[in-house]
Amino acid sequence: MPAHLLQEEEFSSTSSTTAVGTVTSRVTRNGDAIMEKDSLNHEDLAGDRGMIDDIFDETYREKEGPKPPLRYVWRNIILMSLLHLGALFALTLIPSAKIQTLAWALLCFVVSALGITAGSHRLWSHRSYKATLPLRIFLTIANSMAFQNDIYEWVRDHRVHHKFSETDADPHNAMRGFFFSHIGWLLVRKHPDVIEKGQKLDLSDIKADKVVMFQRKYYKPSVVLLCFTLPAVVPWYFWDESIVISFFIPAILRYTIGLNATWLVNSAAHMFGNRPYDQNINPRENPLVSLGALGEGFHNYHHTFPYDYSTSEFGWRFNLTTAFIDLMCLLGLASDRKKVSKEVILARKMRTGDGSHKSG
Repeated sequence: MPAHLLQEEEFSSTSSTTAVGTVTSRVTRNGDAIMEKDSLNHEDLAGDRGMIDDIFDETYREKEGPKPPLRYVWRNIILMSLLHLGALFALTLIPSAKIQTLAWALLCFVVSALGITAGSHRLWSHRSYKATLPLRIFLTIANSMAFQNDIYEWVRDHRVHHKFSETDADPHNAMRGFFFSHIGWLLVRKHPDVIEKGQKLDLSDIKADKVVMFQRKYYKPSVVLLCFTLPAVVPWYFWDESIVISFFIPAILRYTIGLNATWLVNSAAHMFGNRPYDQNINPRENPLVSLGALGEGFHNYHHTFPYDYSTSEFGWRFNLTTAFIDLMCLLGLASDRKKVSKEVILARKMRTGDGSHKSG
């Protein structure tokens, strides 16, 4: 939910392009909640990124009357239960695993996480930087290793999350509690508003990306190969690790930890922490989540400035994804990083923050 002062530079590209917008302050009402928010001149932002569908929609109103009944997705409930039981079993195998296997599992975790953080999230959902074809292919492979829905579906749900944050149209609405926003939203049918609003999003940029659509077409076999088969085969084949350990640690345990690290951004980072940028929204700054999710826990900042490629004002601190994107730019594989100016950040802290930011 971005905002800035009149005629201040809202964000800039590290390759020197800038954009200037205007802001109007207004009060919005959604049910019984009254929140002061600021509105960016969307034409400025759209002109630079070619999209506005990750900007909070203040015109949305939740439907009156009783909420639709929960409809459980038993397939997901059973599979998620088995997955987590498998992860618990994998923990007992760690003392018996070779050091190479543990290092491989860590590498798979980082690579798959980057497929979400640098790929689905910062590149495709928010278009906060640009990536060349080789980098997009790498991030797509890493995304399939992460197995958190294909890029197209991930982007659609995430843009809906930002555009209708903490409402019935938010896929993992944190107002429905920690469990729902963490994993429960995957165990029940989506609220009708989530489906309705998702169908109305402009996803033409995603549909135009041939790499993304190729992954969507072959997503299931890519997951079997990259999320489970490759992580398990490498230790077994190259250093004669037990096939049981090879499967349960680099594949099952790594995958389960990766899922929960991402889910904590939806749950813990919406409930626990301070709000130095905008105290009128739920997302919080949570360093522990940032540490586990490669930089995605600076969530009050991210929902205030969703188009900042770093999702934080602190650069590489607890933010491996930002370091990765910067490295890709250094190698010529990425460009046009969007970054909010220090002046705008400070002005926003002073105007809408909770006062928890450090002075001086």
